[in-house]
Amino acid sequence: MTAQTEDRPAVNKWVVALVVMLPTFIEVMDTSVVNVSLPHIQGSMSAGLDEVTWVLTSYLVANAIIIPITGWLAGLFGRKRYLIFSILIFTAASILCGAAPSLEVLILARILQGLGGGGLQPLSQAILFETFPRREHGMAMAVFGMGVVMAPIVGPVLGGWITDHWSWRWVFYINIPAGILAVVMTVLFISDPAYIKRQIFSIDKWGLFFLALGLGALQIVLDRGERLDWLQSNFIIILSVVAIVALVSFIVTELRAEHPVVDLRVFKDSTFTAGTTIMFLGFFCLFGSFVLLPLYAQELMGYTALWAGLILGPGGISSFIVMPISGILMKKGVKPWIILLAGLATTTCALLMMSGYDLQADFYSIALPRLIQGIGLGGFFVPLAAAAYVNIPVEQMGNASGVFNLLRNLGGSFGVAVTSTILSQRAQVHQTFLSESITPYNPAFRNAYQHAAGFMRMNHMAAPSKGGLAFVYGEVLRQASMLSFNDTFYVLAIGTALMTPLTLFLRKSSSRAGSSAAGMH
Repeated sequence: MTAQTEDRPAVNKWVVALVVMLPTFIEVMDTSVVNVSLPHIQGSMSAGLDEVTWVLTSYLVANAIIIPITGWLAGLFGRKRYLIFSILIFTAASILCGAAPSLEVLILARILQGLGGGGLQPLSQAILFETFPRREHGMAMAVFGMGVVMAPIVGPVLGGWITDHWSWRWVFYINIPAGILAVVMTVLFISDPAYIKRQIFSIDKWGLFFLALGLGALQIVLDRGERLDWLQSNFIIILSVVAIVALVSFIVTELRAEHPVVDLRVFKDSTFTAGTTIMFLGFFCLFGSFVLLPLYAQELMGYTALWAGLILGPGGISSFIVMPISGILMKKGVKPWIILLAGLATTTCALLMMSGYDLQADFYSIALPRLIQGIGLGGFFVPLAAAAYVNIPVEQMGNASGVFNLLRNLGGSFGVAVTSTILSQRAQVHQTFLSESITPYNPAFRNAYQHAAGFMRMNHMAAPSKGGLAFVYGEVLRQASMLSFNDTFYVLAIGTALMTPLTLFLRKSSSRAGSSAAGMH
C-alpha cells in the first residue's frame, strides 16, 4: 500500500512524476541559465560588475530562505494550493524579469522569482515519495535526480545560445509556457493526501525572522566572499557574524517552539542525518567541479562559452542513463549503500583524472573524465536520497525534504565559494614559485626568451626584448593557473574519497528498507 489516500483520484505515478518535474527542472535550471547572460545584462543596464551580480545573489538568497520552510507552508495553505501558487509566482516573476526596465526592478523580480521557485524542489520530492511505493523510491529519486542534475548542465548551454541568438530577456521568457503548462497539469493531476490539512496555529515569527536573516546573510557571504577577499572586507565580516548569530538563535528557537517553522527534530534520525551530511559534501565537490571545468576550458584552452558548456554535456548524458539503472537495481534488492560506494569511487577516479589535465588536452581528453563523473553521480544521488528518507514518516516528508534540499543547495554554494578561493590562492603560490625561475642563469628561461624575441623579429614587431619578457611572463601565468586547477581538482577528489566511511551509517537503513519493501509486495 502506498501513501496515497482514498480521497485521491487514481492517477498514473509517471504522470505525477512528469507534472512535478517540469516546474522543478525549470526552477533549478534558472539558477544557472542566467550566469552566461550577465555580461549582456550588464551592458544593457549600464551596470558595474558588483551591481549586476546581485541578479544572481538576490535569487539565491530568496531561494535559500523558502526551501526549508516549504513543509510548513504546505501545512499552512495546503500543498496543492501552495504548489500552484509557487508556480504562478515564479512564472509571473519571470515575465517581470524579462520586461525589467532597470537593474533595480530586475533584482526585485529575481527576489520574487526565488521566493516562488524555492518551494518547487522539496514539494516535488515529497510528492514523488508519496506517489511511488517505498520499494520504488529509488526510481522516484532517479526521476527527481535526472531533473535536478541535468538542469544545471543544460542551463549554461541554453542560456548562452538564447543570449547569442535572441536576447538575454528571452532567458526569462522561456519559463512562461512551461509555467502555464505546469499549473494546468497540477490542477488536473495533483491532489492533497488526507493527512495534509490546512492547519491553524500561531506563526513562529522569531523562527522565520532568524531563518531569513541567517540564510540571507550566509548566502551573500558565500556568493560574494571570494570577490571581496573574504575577511579582508568589513562587509563580509559583519555579514558572517550576523549569519552565525542568527542561525544559532534559529536553532535554539526551533527546538523550543511548539509549532516550529522548521522541525529540526528530524535530525534525531541518524540515517537522515548521515544522508544529508553526505549530500551536502557530495554537492560541495560536484558544484566545485562544475565551476572549474568551464573556467579551465575558456580561460586556458580558449573555448567559447557554448563549447565550454558542452564540456559538461557528456556527464549529463551518462547521469541521465545511470540514474534509472540505479533505481532499477534498488528495486531488485541491491543495497543502496553498495550503489553509493560504487558512485563515490567512480566520482573520485574521475576527479583524479581531471587533476591530470594539461595545456595540450583535446576535447575528448577533457570530456572523458566528465563522462565518468556523470556515471558516478548517477550512482550517488539516487541511492542516497532514497536511503536518507527510509525512517521518515510520510507526515514529516515535506519538512524533511525541505531540510534535505536546503543542505544540498548550501553544499553547492559552499563548494563554489571554497573551490574559487582555493583556485585563486594556489595560482598565486605557483606564480611565486615559477617566477623564481625567471633568471638569466636558467637555461629554460634563456631558450624561451630567445624564441619569443626571434618570433617578434621575424614578424617585424617592435621592442623584441620587452616582447620576449612579456611572452615568458604570460606563459608563467598560464602554467601557474594550470597547476592551480590540478591542485583544486585533486582536493575535490580527496574530499569525495573521504565521504566513503559515512556510507556505513546507511547500512542499517538498507536492511530496514529491504524488509519494508518486502512487506509491501
